[in-house]
Amino acid sequence: MILVRQEIGEVLRDFRQQKGRTLRQVASRASVALGYLSEVERGQKEASSEILASVAEALDVPISIIMREVGDRISVLEGLQTFPDVVPDDLMAEVGPELSLR
Repeated sequence: MILVRQEIGEVLRDFRQQKGRTLRQVASRASVALGYLSEVERGQKEASSEILASVAEALDVPISIIMREVGDRISVLEGLQTFPDVVPDDLMAEVGPELSLR
């Protein structure tokens, strides 16, 4: 069984390590308890959207990039051969021309 919380935890840990930051640094910057963030990274706790947003900000990584990575990892685990790599037309119509890459 694929557990989304485990994939989220692994992605958060990967980004943290890529940035060369300690668990303590990220927890402090995100205003999250060190033990709790450790449990999230190990897939033992479900992180709320607020916690994920705080950790993403502490890592200087857009939450969309984190969730994209989680989705891609789950797709691989599910055995999908191809991944859609487009923004849905209805979302583009909602956002309009002000959508820009950062």
